[in-house]
Amino acid sequence: MKAIKHWFLRGAEGVAAAMLAAMFLTFILQIFSRYILAEPLGWTLELCLTLWIWLVFFGNAFVVRHQEHVTFDVVYLAVSPRVRQVFALIGAVSIIVGLAVSVLPTWDYIDFMKIKKSATLRIPLRTIFSIYAVFLVSVIVYYAIRVVRIVRLGAPEDRAAQHVGDI
Repeated sequence: MKAIKHWFLRGAEGVAAAMLAAMFLTFILQIFSRYILAEPLGWTLELCLTLWIWLVFFGNAFVVRHQEHVTFDVVYLAVSPRVRQVFALIGAVSIIVGLAVSVLPTWDYIDFMKIKKSATLRIPLRTIFSIYAVFLVSVIVYYAIRVVRIVRLGAPEDRAAQHVGDI
């Protein structure tokens, strides 16, 4: 199972890196065409924006880990492990409920966008915005697994503190 998870994470990082590289090359092409050739290419801006949307939501769904997010945890770390467990549960359940409530209205909007296409690339906007639905489902599944782990093993930060010497 760990090998599959490792392979999936490396693959997701590779996809995100490829999107970032494509966005950078498109941006360079945009600068070249605008300032060197004096003929701006309209599709380059749209491709950069589309890649940026995909990079943000794909990256946050599959690449960025929970520990890598910025947190304000002064109070959280000052309380007992049991209270930390309750805080972690409340936080994870709140994220699950908040995102789960938004799934159907979000999908309705994304599905509605199939009637529109992007201006220059002619890609259906449903395709462009569909990554947000993937993001929603991924985060809900991640935090559902997190709830199970918190209930069974305690707050994640407490488990990390127990294994500091293992690093």
